[in-house]
Formats: sequence, structure tokens, C-alpha cells
Amino acid sequence: MRLTIFWERMAEHFGAAYAESFARDHVMAELGGRTVHQALDAGWEAKDVWRAVCTAMDVPASLR
Repeated sequence: MRLTIFWERMAEHFGAAYAESFARDHVMAELGGRTVHQALDAGWEAKDVWRAVCTAMDVPASLR
């Protein structure tokens, strides 16, 4: 998954403003105690981060 697609999905699901806030502030166990930004900066693949977000936030399968 390209990073641009990841951010599009985040904005579609959370709304543009909240997606950025969520990515910056929400620490997730699924990302090893990191935020979305920290995980991406640490080299995590965007698809793996998206899967973790979907799991943590119960994103319906149809939107994944």
C-alpha cells in the first residue's frame, strides 16, 4: 500500500482533521506502543499500520 492511499483511507474513515490528530496522539498496542506517525517513521509498512488501525478501531471489513 502506498502512503498516499493510507492517508486517503485514514481521512475517509476518520475525517481529515481527526485522522491527523489520531495519527499523532493515539498510542496503540498493535503498533508496539507507538502512534501511527511513530510506526511509519520507524519503517513499518503502511499496509501493516492500516491493519493495526483497523483492528484497534474496529473498522468494518467492508471499509478495510
